[in-house]
Amino acid sequence: MSFEVGVDAYGRFIGRYSEPLADGFVALAGLSQGGRALDVGCGTGALTSRLVAQLGAEAVSAVDPSTAFVSAVRSRFPLVDVRQATAEKLPFPDDRFDVTMAQLVVHFMADPVAGLREMARVTRPGGVVAACVWDHAGNRSPMSLFWRAVVDLDPQARDESSLAGGRAGHLAELFRTAGLSGIESTVLTVTARFGSFDEWWEPFMLGVGPAGDYVQRLDTRRRGELRDRCASLLSRPGSFDVTASAWAAVGRAT
Repeated sequence: MSFEVGVDAYGRFIGRYSEPLADGFVALAGLSQGGRALDVGCGTGALTSRLVAQLGAEAVSAVDPSTAFVSAVRSRFPLVDVRQATAEKLPFPDDRFDVTMAQLVVHFMADPVAGLREMARVTRPGGVVAACVWDHAGNRSPMSLFWRAVVDLDPQARDESSLAGGRAGHLAELFRTAGLSGIESTVLTVTARFGSFDEWWEPFMLGVGPAGDYVQRLDTRRRGELRDRCASLLSRPGSFDVTASAWAAVGRAT
């Protein structure tokens, strides 16, 4: 899945969830002053900003395969070492970091186990490797209502429930397969407020991720039907909250 989309589009689609999620994710990882951290799949920098705030920019590195995101994070954090790369091929030597983190990334890795092994490789022995993924299979992701509407109208459609790490226990299983030790799992939950249905719906039109890709492949009639179905399922006039939960796992490099 490509995320070669505009920074603003990505922020409007997932930023209101990923920003508060980063706060809980950093707390889970237990950063220590003086440590070095790597943000794998940094996107527009939600997690990077928290790492910089706690460790200082010169102690933080970040990678992302998206040219637009790498450029945006470099501009936002000039002292952070930001590189264009995939999780499966990290451009750093062994044992470089004390903490290596991937927020909302594992399920989009071409090879999740290889990506987690690379994260462990660049982390010092005993250092922390952490990842989190929306609970897609448990219908607790920010996109769950959207995909429910999709399947109501198109039963053969492929939603995000089968993506890696998006069901109970799977993220920890991937960590074990990748050779990490001392694995602990938990759930991180965030809430985002929307002023109207249109404010909620509009980001799905921006072509971001699997949901945006699905919408862009619809003709005008089917897109309208999907919008109406989402509105009927939401059935909340005025402002409303959307609560989303992510599976999170923390392990130790060996």
